[in-house]
Amino acid sequence: MTTHSHALSFAGFDTATIDIEHFISHGYVIVPNFLERQHCLDLYHYAVDLPPPAWQQAGIGRAENYTTNTAVRQDRIRWLNSDAPYENAYLQLMDQLRTLINRELFMGLFDYECHLAHYPPGAFYRKHLDAFKGRSNRILTTVFYLNPEWQEHDGGQLVIYGDRGQVLETVLPEAGKLVLFLSDVFVHEVLTGLRDRYSITGWYRLNASVSGIVDPTR
Repeated sequence: MTTHSHALSFAGFDTATIDIEHFISHGYVIVPNFLERQHCLDLYHYAVDLPPPAWQQAGIGRAENYTTNTAVRQDRIRWLNSDAPYENAYLQLMDQLRTLINRELFMGLFDYECHLAHYPPGAFYRKHLDAFKGRSNRILTTVFYLNPEWQEHDGGQLVIYGDRGQVLETVLPEAGKLVLFLSDVFVHEVLTGLRDRYSITGWYRLNASVSGIVDPTR
């Protein structure tokens, strides 16, 4: 795997690309070019170069209710941490976004956790909700796509549903695109893809810690 500099950082995003008014009105927003193309490629190649032991089978549920179920989701994940330069650069960028959201929307977002997700060909994630009202401190979900040259026929779209089950958005997972949505509002799914698909999924959370331990644990 390629060696990377510990001084790595990504240029700050352009705040004008984030339609705050759309988020206020709809509870979600899609940002087509959140990060510069070269940074997207760097993250993509970093993910592709990770050795198999760096990944784990994704599961469903939290804490003592956590289990793996490949009939529901089939991706493999890697939780990001600040010790890895590329991962830290992305975490720092998303902290800048947290500051912007708190300043503009007064959401009181406290911290952020995220993981790389790899969907091999044929993988999917069935309809689900990221948080249930009153049972999680996950407030805002982020999905950032890494694959260059992704086409409609490659599949792997993110489908976001409304409260009556209607399709609100079908999002093509193109490199540089960021999706933000309220975690306890929107049921969504990842359709089956025909190529290896890489993304970073994360959650901004409220401060619901006890004795310094953030709850719920992942």
